[in-house]
Amino acid sequence: MLTQPTLRAWRPGDAATVLAAFSAPEMDRQADRPVDSLAAASRWIERRAADREAGTAYAFAVVDEADVPLGNVAVSAVNRVHGTAWVSYWTSLAARGRGTATAGLRALTDWAFTDLRLHRLELGHRTNNPASCAVARAAGFTVEGLQREKLVYGGVRYDVELHARLRGAGGAAR
Repeated sequence: MLTQPTLRAWRPGDAATVLAAFSAPEMDRQADRPVDSLAAASRWIERRAADREAGTAYAFAVVDEADVPLGNVAVSAVNRVHGTAWVSYWTSLAARGRGTATAGLRALTDWAFTDLRLHRLELGHRTNNPASCAVARAAGFTVEGLQREKLVYGGVRYDVELHARLRGAGGAAR
């Protein structure tokens, strides 16, 4: 179990790790463009750096003690007027079930509330993804509602459960 994750910016040398992660089933849903080659993985990393530079989104590699990326946590759609943003996360196939996503999400949440001074973080997951729900709850995100048929993949519509966490709300699941 990963209890003390390190978050760091994605690096060009991480392209092979990113490519491997995106080759797992259903990971294509985690990217706006296909990540199906080393060049595409490098472009994915470059877009994360450009977003960071623009101040619109911040993606971090969740790394182990050997600095090997195990997953990604990100805060995007940053609205500084309202102090809100959207968070997301994914892990490599090998890191699943080890607490990586939860530990990474907790660290990202602390960072977003402290460094970005945000007030509210939101996330959503398909209702047929109980593992993602467990991560959100374990990181202190409260269920706020259901968005019916919000997403479509392969011609099938999926309901999305919305979660949020407020600054100062603590890390205990509710």
